[in-house]
Amino acid sequence: MDKIRVGIVNYLNTRPLLKGLTQLALTGEILLTENYPAQIAEDLMVGKVDIGLVPVAILPRLPQATIIGSHCIATAGSVASVCLFSEQPIETLDTIFLDYQSRTSVQLLRILLRDHWKKEVRFLPSSSSAYIDEIRGGSGGLIIGDRALNAHNRFNYQYDLGQAWHQMTGLPFVFAAWVAVVPLQEGFIKRFVDANELGMLSLAELASENAGKVSYDLHHYFTQNIDYRLTEDKRKALHQFLSLCSTL
Repeated sequence: MDKIRVGIVNYLNTRPLLKGLTQLALTGEILLTENYPAQIAEDLMVGKVDIGLVPVAILPRLPQATIIGSHCIATAGSVASVCLFSEQPIETLDTIFLDYQSRTSVQLLRILLRDHWKKEVRFLPSSSSAYIDEIRGGSGGLIIGDRALNAHNRFNYQYDLGQAWHQMTGLPFVFAAWVAVVPLQEGFIKRFVDANELGMLSLAELASENAGKVSYDLHHYFTQNIDYRLTEDKRKALHQFLSLCSTL
């Protein structure tokens, strides 16, 4: 039987999900690929992977896709790793650099600027991390993932997008979910969910193993900032986000 190709984001927040999936890979049931969010999304859209932990903003572009399992990358408030950074208050910014690594975070920022902060700016897309060094004066920058965790003490101002979304809507926010573009047997989905769940039992261990990779408390990050359960309230929040995306 052909291995099921699985794409997962290569950020620290996926280490708990990856723990069990690595065991599935060792049994020969899946073939794992790691990359940044937007690339995993692209791989899913062009058929390079069968299942991907992808930014949810791509779901409207995948009408044949199905969200599988009961795990995700979400937050009930402050996420810490998806932030707008600047040297000046947001009210004074005229330009914002956009992180190339995730579509969902860019769309979320656009929604928050329009509906929450009521702020118009010029957006500058990026193609590498070099833009981070250009964050100064009236220019802010969206930074996601591990690079955001390392930027917390670098800039005068930081605006957590998960927290801002919660302030605006009262809802949690789902950044990424497991999405499949091929039919899957129920038995495999159960084993896949069980593999994801294995990491939920090892958060303290994983935080300790990865300590020092970023200048942020990973135990706090894994247990307080990130919420891995795809609950009904998160599905509701996901639908609201996609509805707002359609108005941009």
